[in-house]
Amino acid sequence: MLALVLALFQPCLLLLLHVDASGGGVHVQSQLAALLKWKSTLRSSPSLDSWRQGTSPCSSNWTGIDCGTVRHGRNTPQVVIGIYLPNAGLDGRLGELNFSALPFLQYIVLSYNRLHGEIPRAIASLPMLSSLILTGNWLHGQIPPELGDMPSLTQLGLSLNNLTGHIPASLGNLSSLVDLVIHQNMITGTIPEELSKITSLEDLQLSSTSLSGPIPESFGNLTKLKILRLYDNQLSGTIPSSLGNLVHLQSLELSANQLEGHIPPSLGNLGNLSDFSLYGNNLIGSIPDEIGRLVNLRTVLLYQNMISGSIPATLGNLTSMTEFSAFSNKLSGSVPREFSNLTQLQILNLGNNSLSGELPSDVCKQGNLQLFVVSANMLTGTIPSGIKACSSLRAIDISGNQITGDISGFGPYPHLFFANLERNNLYGVLSRTWGSSINLTIFSVAGNMITGSLPPELSNLVNLGELQLHNNNMTGSIPPELSNLSNLYELSLSQNQFSGHIPPEFGRMSKLQHLDIYMNNLSGSIPNELGSCTELIFLRLDGNSLSGYLPATLGNLWKLQIVLDVSNNKLIGGLPAELGNLQLLELLNLSHNEFNGSIPSSFSGMVSLSTFDVSYNDLEGPLPTGRLFSNAPIAWFLHNSGLCGNVTGLPACSSSPTIGHQRGRILSLVLAITIPLCIVTILATFGFIMIVHKSNRYQKTAIIDRRDVFSVWNFDGKLAFEDIIRATENFSDSYIIGSGGFGTVYKVQLQGGRLVAVKKLHETEDISGESFMIEVEVLAKIRHRSIVKLYGFCFHQMYKFLVYDYIDRGNLHSTLENEELAKELNWQRRAAAARDVAQALYYLHHECKPPIIHRDITSKNILLDRHFKAYVSDFGVAKVIKPDSSNWTELAGTYGYIAPELSYTSAVTTKCDVYSFGVVLMEIVMGRYPLDLQSLTSLQGHHHNIAIEILDQRPPLPTTVEEEEILLLVEVATACVQPSPQSRPEMQDVYQKLTRHCPSYAFATTSCALALEGIKDGEV
Repeated sequence: MLALVLALFQPCLLLLLHVDASGGGVHVQSQLAALLKWKSTLRSSPSLDSWRQGTSPCSSNWTGIDCGTVRHGRNTPQVVIGIYLPNAGLDGRLGELNFSALPFLQYIVLSYNRLHGEIPRAIASLPMLSSLILTGNWLHGQIPPELGDMPSLTQLGLSLNNLTGHIPASLGNLSSLVDLVIHQNMITGTIPEELSKITSLEDLQLSSTSLSGPIPESFGNLTKLKILRLYDNQLSGTIPSSLGNLVHLQSLELSANQLEGHIPPSLGNLGNLSDFSLYGNNLIGSIPDEIGRLVNLRTVLLYQNMISGSIPATLGNLTSMTEFSAFSNKLSGSVPREFSNLTQLQILNLGNNSLSGELPSDVCKQGNLQLFVVSANMLTGTIPSGIKACSSLRAIDISGNQITGDISGFGPYPHLFFANLERNNLYGVLSRTWGSSINLTIFSVAGNMITGSLPPELSNLVNLGELQLHNNNMTGSIPPELSNLSNLYELSLSQNQFSGHIPPEFGRMSKLQHLDIYMNNLSGSIPNELGSCTELIFLRLDGNSLSGYLPATLGNLWKLQIVLDVSNNKLIGGLPAELGNLQLLELLNLSHNEFNGSIPSSFSGMVSLSTFDVSYNDLEGPLPTGRLFSNAPIAWFLHNSGLCGNVTGLPACSSSPTIGHQRGRILSLVLAITIPLCIVTILATFGFIMIVHKSNRYQKTAIIDRRDVFSVWNFDGKLAFEDIIRATENFSDSYIIGSGGFGTVYKVQLQGGRLVAVKKLHETEDISGESFMIEVEVLAKIRHRSIVKLYGFCFHQMYKFLVYDYIDRGNLHSTLENEELAKELNWQRRAAAARDVAQALYYLHHECKPPIIHRDITSKNILLDRHFKAYVSDFGVAKVIKPDSSNWTELAGTYGYIAPELSYTSAVTTKCDVYSFGVVLMEIVMGRYPLDLQSLTSLQGHHHNIAIEILDQRPPLPTTVEEEEILLLVEVATACVQPSPQSRPEMQDVYQKLTRHCPSYAFATTSCALALEGIKDGEV
């Protein structure tokens, strides 16, 4: 009998053991010892300075410790009932805390620290614990099933960790649980049916993990739910109609999954719903009319599905709605006129559907509308009057429709930064009031019927990056004031009726990359000043009445890549040899002019050319040698006066020089006199010819444009050797600007003033000539505006070097080390540099066939120009130098940036570049190399709290928009530096994340908007 009594009361007896005999309280010493021992296992934690030996946790106001009383007989001793230390900088393991010494704990809140290791199973032994919040740490391993044995638990927060495995079915036993939040982990498997037994749940968030399978139909039993977030998983199946039972639901977010089927009409029962998000699934069918009953809805996100049918007129009842985004679906019919009732609407995005009919007359009744996108539909009618006068607009895109109306009355829009009205039937003139929309960054009205002149007031748009006015009926001259648009990178005025001259002032537009003025009535000469627009990659001036000579200064446009077209003009004179400098150019059209003389031999160095048209001119003489001219079609050379060469349809060039004829005549004369004298004369004449030939060859070589030395296929090394030896005074140390593992870099100014960077390879490198040339040929074909161009090489017995474009500011590493430059490299520039590098690596990995692995992405191999634009350098150099080496770890990068798998494998993959890029991203954010890389690998999901601690303090404090970009950089960086290559993203994913990962509500951020080219297609 006594044994039975002891068994029944054993839990009570155990509890009483914690109370001392004097009734003075629970063992204060055991609580003190447990907390101090845990403190000793944590790394430096200043927030725990108040935890000291000789004091009591309950009487000395220990930071983060809360005490209460428990009844024991007549006494009420003080005990520790709570630990509350969010954002306290704790770095260590939670498992080092002795929970058995703290049996009265009711809550543990340790969010946003650096706790690592697994969640200790011993926590389940705390019978009174009601709140366990471990959000934003580095915890890994599985969620302990023992947590399901905690009957008092009401809050369980495990978000933003690295937890793996499945969600334990035992959590379904937590009958008192109110909040279950396991957002952004690496949880897999299906959602346990058992969770539907927790009928007390009000907040269930299992988003941004890797859950698969269906949403349990039994979730309809969770009738107290207010928040259900399952977005960004791999859930499949249909949306359960039983979710219509969750009448208290305020937020339903099921987006970015693989859900299919129809939107259940039963969701119309959710009268309290405020946020409704289903985007990024495979949903079909129509939008239920019943959604119009949800009068509390504020955001409705249905985009990127396959929803069809018309937009229900009942949505006009949702007068509290601020955002309706349904772009990239199959919607048809008209936009309901009832949308004029949506007076709180800020974002309306219906782009890329099949909508037709007229737009509602007033969708900006209260002046709240900020984004209006209906692009890529079949809309007709006129532009709504409400849109014309909507001064609150920040972005408007009605492109790709059949909308008509007079554009003259648009604006002004003081907040507008994006306006795309192209490809409609708009007419009228451009109002001068557009010049007051000073925040505009992109403005396009191309492909309409606009007349009148181009207002000089547009020069006030100092932030403008793109101005697209092509394919209209505009007249008058091109205002020289446009040259004030210092940020303009794309100007398209083609297919209009502009007259007058091309303004020489355009040479001041230092950032201009795309200039398109073809098919106008322009006259006069091409300004020499255009040669100062050294960022140009596209230049079309064809189809005008331009006259005079083709400026030799166009040879300064080293970055011209896509096209140079001056055809169908009245240009005269010879072709400038300087055009041979355009190493990146793919299409050169000089046809239908009055050019004369010969085609310069320097053109043979234009190794990227795929199209070369000089037809309908007065050219003569031989075609240049080289790959392009050996297989060219005859159509490129038709209707010239005397071209010859190895092209079918052209006459072959004569192979008998004048000197040969003279030698024959002399020989005949001498033979007629005497045979002995003939022999002497022949010998003398032969010697004389050899001397003259050698002299002529030297002179001819000397006058060849020095840029020809950069032809990878035709260059024999001599000229580059002499030119660069002379320019560097035989590689004097005074010209050194850097050094690396394989060579020393010199700054070289060639004849004519052009600057290049020469990497002289170390003499110790054993380089195979044949493999060297093959690899350099491959690398020289690379053409990308964020990659330093490799122009050529010298393979000499004494010297071996590579010749690159010179980037003036130096590398990212030295910039970050310089206190003043680091301040100047503000957050906007740092984010832009990160995107430049990501785009370059995306090109190397995914656009080059076969893919090119850089192998040495470091801050020293990222160069910055005077505008802080970033360029990737030294790509593939290790492979060029030692293509057959088996010691890949030696070649695969710089210590500290090398992917960890190269310590145990010789396989260099694109994921090695991804790892190195992640390190560079952290360096950009921190302003220095991240020493604790081992900790970085556990950061994924914790970019919010880590960014605060590591942020470089030298630049100006980031704005709210810049803070979002910084957090994005940290998020991407932590994904890139994961130890396992399989866990890292591809560069394609990284680039898209950095340029397109802007939520629909972030349209007002200029940096995001400019990266989002998809806005033109209705994707914001």
